[in-house]
Amino acid sequence: MRETSGEAILLAGGAAAILLQVADPAVARGVARHSTFAERPLDRLNGTLTYLAVIVYGTPEEARRIARTVGAAHRSVPRATDAALQLWVAATLYDTAIRVRELVWGPDSPEVAESLLAEYSIAATALGVPRSMWPSSRAAFAEYWSSYPLEVGDDARGIARDLLHPRGPWWLRALMPTVRVVTAGLLSPELRDAYGLEHDQERFDRLVRRTRSIYPRLPHGLRAWPARHYLKRFRTSG
Repeated sequence: MRETSGEAILLAGGAAAILLQVADPAVARGVARHSTFAERPLDRLNGTLTYLAVIVYGTPEEARRIARTVGAAHRSVPRATDAALQLWVAATLYDTAIRVRELVWGPDSPEVAESLLAEYSIAATALGVPRSMWPSSRAAFAEYWSSYPLEVGDDARGIARDLLHPRGPWWLRALMPTVRVVTAGLLSPELRDAYGLEHDQERFDRLVRRTRSIYPRLPHGLRAWPARHYLKRFRTSG
């Protein structure tokens, strides 16, 4: 997991992971009514990336500290500390990471795939989700994933609108057409339709081919920069 979660390309799945999370109405209500998502739509993404960087690359004490910070932030939000919801949020992080990883490098061997699944359990257990709740195999994860009840309501659609059409600096707005193509391509047809997202499969496929040919050749230091950045920011924040 240390190798996988440190790859900058996983940022490409960030918006898709958030839309998967808020496709659970309870998560969507919490985000829509107990956060400043509309004014600062990237805060949830930045918070998630900081959390992952710290629990994977930080010290055990730093991992405990960020878990306490996340727990305190969620305490006033109804059901935000519900283990089943936290498990779903962690599952979306794992699923989108693996989806992006396989698009760039191809499928993992069965042994590596099972190992990554087990290692990603830390995304849930660091927040207090019992280890026994994390799927024990890829087959168990597939069953959990396919049977999880999703319903995209008004809260979720509002979050998607704020996330994919944010107010912000010009460089952010310039990136968003590509982000929207990638996000739609990573979601299922059913979720795309529920969110009302346009999907250009040809453009998505071109982006994947270009990324597959260029990204693995980039220096590892550049590819690992975001994880180092978020860990450093956490450490300097006190």
